[in-house]
Amino acid sequence: MKYLCRMNQNTNKTVLILGANSDVAKHCIKQYTEKGYFVIAASRDTKSLEYFVTNHHLDSKVNILSFDAVDFDSHQKFYDELPVKPHIVVYAAGFLVDNEKALRDFKGTQQMMKVNYMGAVSILNIIAMDEANKNLERIIGLSSLSGVRGRKSNFVYGSTKAAFTQYLAGLRQELSSRKIVVTALVIGYIRTKINEGLQLNESLIMEPDYVAKFIVNAGKGFIIVPSFKWKIIYHILRLLPEGLAAKLP
Repeated sequence: MKYLCRMNQNTNKTVLILGANSDVAKHCIKQYTEKGYFVIAASRDTKSLEYFVTNHHLDSKVNILSFDAVDFDSHQKFYDELPVKPHIVVYAAGFLVDNEKALRDFKGTQQMMKVNYMGAVSILNIIAMDEANKNLERIIGLSSLSGVRGRKSNFVYGSTKAAFTQYLAGLRQELSSRKIVVTALVIGYIRTKINEGLQLNESLIMEPDYVAKFIVNAGKGFIIVPSFKWKIIYHILRLLPEGLAAKLP
């Protein structure tokens, strides 16, 4: 389903947000439009996006399209039919199941693989390899601190994010000759739907609008870790000896 709206003729650049129904993605929509971008918001749940866009009076600045990250065969058609080829692409789709459940039920593991990694590679390969799109300037992928180091509590989910980060690292090298910047946002705990019900350290939880600012204002570096606390944790996880890493929960 497509939610049609009037193009803003004053908008010079377009942002494509894949998985646009997440809490962080919705704040990205608001912040990008405030900066004058036109946004193509793509998600399976278009009705929720319609309500969000209308409620925030963004109808003239946002086009809503149906996009299913795990329907790989539909990705080429989705890209070919975009109303305008994007300058910026944000892959924000994500899926999480509890590690214990993932270990005992492969369906949950498989869905995480499909949404967090396979779907991203499928659509981003299509976008990146379209050399006819001279608009493309930047690709941003939302990854996770869970993918920095394998830990007993979340290594199945973390493995999908680790794979995504490595893919983005290689894609960055592949596209460097075309001056296209690829960035991985390595994120810690966020107060979002995906983390509802989890017992998390309240002092480390970030708000979605805070994280969105790092996406919308991303520089030219590869790894971006929002929050000073999470930057410290990121570097500790990377450098921690294996013997100590094995004792982490």
